[in-house]
Amino acid sequence: MRLSNGDPLARALVDAIHAGEVDSLTRLLREHPALASAELVDDKGGSITPPHAAADWPGFFPRAPEVVALLVDAGGDPNVPVRGGWHAETPLHWAASNDDVEVARALIAGGADIEAAGGSITGDSPFDDAVGYGCWRVARLLIDRGARVNKIWHAATLGMIERADELLVNAAYSQQGLNDAFWLACYGGQRRMAEYLLGRGAELNGRPSWGDSTPLDAADFPSTPSVKPS
Repeated sequence: MRLSNGDPLARALVDAIHAGEVDSLTRLLREHPALASAELVDDKGGSITPPHAAADWPGFFPRAPEVVALLVDAGGDPNVPVRGGWHAETPLHWAASNDDVEVARALIAGGADIEAAGGSITGDSPFDDAVGYGCWRVARLLIDRGARVNKIWHAATLGMIERADELLVNAAYSQQGLNDAFWLACYGGQRRMAEYLLGRGAELNGRPSWGDSTPLDAADFPSTPSVKPS
């Protein structure tokens, strides 16, 4: 089923999802059995799914975890990506990007792939989005559920010194890679990790590869960066 965003059925669906109107949503899904897996198409031809709507920015919609479970039970696939856009994010990427940990948990319970590619930060997993956007609750949930910490900047942002040590032993990192990791440790408030990376050769005033702010800027003014670490 494909519905334009302006279609009355699509509007009723999204309104019920965002308002947490579980009874209304249940009725819609009963009356339209394919609705939970519908493609909701925008005026440029891109599309999302109903589970995306439950995880959309800014997140934290009323009863959203319950809504996610209802959509999945009705046939909504939590692994369908955005189509026709500049990224291919799944609903879990969206929950990771707004730190809605309860919705992320519901999506994972419904079968969401924690390693799905397509994220807006690096083109990779929901974990990359969570770390890059400073969404620490979902980042730690994903680690608890087995997300791969396979990049030095992953470990740096979350203060995982032992894992950082393993990565530095087993792979060569450029000066820029170390500087990126150091900036992110400062951004994540990870003092011990920052000290560790300085000891491994990161530059105190090194600029990250994605911008011109200093590590001190990151530590003093934590905010969502436009991060694409090397």
